[in-house]
Amino acid sequence: MYYWILLFIAGILEIGWAIGLKYTEGFTRLWASVGTISAMVVSMYMLALAARGLPIGTAYAVWTGIGATGTAIVGIILLGESREWTRLICIFLIIAGVLGLKLVSK
Repeated sequence: MYYWILLFIAGILEIGWAIGLKYTEGFTRLWASVGTISAMVVSMYMLALAARGLPIGTAYAVWTGIGATGTAIVGIILLGESREWTRLICIFLIIAGVLGLKLVSK
């Protein structure tokens, strides 16, 4: 369970740095850039730690799934991105895939 917790935190940090990219304005804003790069480094480090106890394919797929889903949801809520039903279905499918990987992995 320890490795799954690390992976979940790494995924949350991935959401943070992905959204942070929007606020760096091409890495021209210092503090937004520092925060985004910091979140990137810690997220990757925690992914690497999680990969010690989980298959890398599963760890990477779950990490990117959490990041993609979370970033899309935050984009909808905070940035006014599309709430089109087809987009929401696709987000749901990513969540289903992540949950499926968790259920079939040790």
